[in-house]
Amino acid sequence: MALVLSAALGIQTSSQAGPPPLVNFSAEEQARIAAHGPWPMPRQRDPGNRVDGQAAAIELGRLLFTETGLSASGKLSCAACHMPGSEFQDGRRFTRHGRNTPSLLNARQQRWFGWDGAADSLWAASLMPLIAVDEMAATPATGLALLKAKAALGVPYQALFGVPQADEALLVNLAKSLAAYQATLVSPRTQFDEFRDGLVAGDAVSSARVTARYPAAAQRGLKLFVGAGRCFLCHSGPSFSNGEFADIGRPFFTPNGVDPGRWGGLNRLLSSPYNRLGAFSDAGRDDPSAQATRHVLMEPRHFGEFKVPGLRGQLATAPYFHDGSATTLHEVLRHYSEVDENRLHADGANLIKALKLSPGQIDDLVAFLGSLSTPVDAPANPPTRP
Repeated sequence: MALVLSAALGIQTSSQAGPPPLVNFSAEEQARIAAHGPWPMPRQRDPGNRVDGQAAAIELGRLLFTETGLSASGKLSCAACHMPGSEFQDGRRFTRHGRNTPSLLNARQQRWFGWDGAADSLWAASLMPLIAVDEMAATPATGLALLKAKAALGVPYQALFGVPQADEALLVNLAKSLAAYQATLVSPRTQFDEFRDGLVAGDAVSSARVTARYPAAAQRGLKLFVGAGRCFLCHSGPSFSNGEFADIGRPFFTPNGVDPGRWGGLNRLLSSPYNRLGAFSDAGRDDPSAQATRHVLMEPRHFGEFKVPGLRGQLATAPYFHDGSATTLHEVLRHYSEVDENRLHADGANLIKALKLSPGQIDDLVAFLGSLSTPVDAPANPPTRP
């Protein structure tokens, strides 16, 4: 039976003990694997944020990130929900708007921000909780008072932006500093990256090295991911996300009513004075990165769509989905295995199909997803089924 299963999965078997067997990836599958790297991706500065990438702005943003004095109550900071010791999220099922708090790692790679994409830049996404009355509720007055009270904040602010004034621009500038810091938060290279790079290199030495390091279960899960599981269609690229939105069959209802998802996010984005088309962008309306905002359209299919998350570091970011309804990766995969396709709406472009996975296949996919969280110098211990 073991030989039959190995043959069915395309695994090379051996009677001798040694490294885990290398799954036989087709040329097409190898190309899909290669497209998920290299990692980390090259740094690209945001033209809409003139201080992005500047060391002084990054340091100011780092200090502001844990600064409770930035909130109206004096008790809340960005780090209260995006905890540095917890992959920059809080581990709770949901907080504001009945949604799970996403990690900030690799945020610089995104085009849309938040589960509904209500912001089109990292600095605008940073501004939203800063001024929200049910979050930090900062005002120009509280921001100015903080800068005057703490020279460690006021001095670098003035060097970057000029003399602070109690106006709307002050809060935008603080958000741009916060964004400059968050753009430095990148998840580490993982066992998958080592395997991927060795596979791309194609030489015997690299292949032997990465095969010995990469668990057989993770290899089988990877083959499913880029093959029959079709996961790569949405979780694409080095960040393992296409950055767009999809209805995946999760309920729209929240403790506060109905969550419209991308539909509501687009409504907020297009009416926001802080989007890339607005006066607060340092690049102006002709910025190429503003073209997506200029041409995006609200369509009925967007109701109930939520952003496709990146998959790096997922072991440490439970619970999962926008509503935090899955506590383990096994639960996530069981959802996709059993999803009701009649419940989905995508105007004929639906990419999600019920996968009908076996328990073993789910285990393999979880092992693969675990390898996206396991640094290259850590032991290979894929998570087991609960």
